[in-house]
Amino acid sequence: MPYTDHFQLADDYVAHLDVVIGAISDPFIKSRYSGFLAVSAVTVYELAIKSVFIEFASHKHKILGSFTSSYFDRINGRIRVQIVRDEYIKKFGEKYVRRFRKGLDKCEKEILRTDGESVTSCYENVITWRNDFAHQGLIPATATYEEVKKAYTFGKQVIHCLATTMHR
Repeated sequence: MPYTDHFQLADDYVAHLDVVIGAISDPFIKSRYSGFLAVSAVTVYELAIKSVFIEFASHKHKILGSFTSSYFDRINGRIRVQIVRDEYIKKFGEKYVRRFRKGLDKCEKEILRTDGESVTSCYENVITWRNDFAHQGLIPATATYEEVKKAYTFGKQVIHCLATTMHR
């Protein structure tokens, strides 16, 4: 399955929420939806990251693909940029680490210039909001539904950079 297919799960949820969120007047309920969106976003980020690495490894060698699939069954939300770069990508070689850094830097500069957003910050914020909500029951206090949605969308660029990096 292409890694981008995983995004559809959260994208469908966003499409649904876009219709209903305007009708909700209770700020507490709106904030809960923001938390649920962050959880959904990180879930699809994790699934997409696993798919990128498994597809890459499987194209290299059948046994490497099998090992990688088993290894990534245990990442459990450990998908911050530093972990992806320094723990996961590094296992495949420094050339991929350099390629990822270069690609992410280029993407970061381009999106900052065109949209005024940091894709890395957006990605990291979604993970933080998800962790706060899922592990402590804390709602994204400083983020509205629209901000979580925007961060999720821009954060996908980190995974697109990863996929480009790990493409043979």
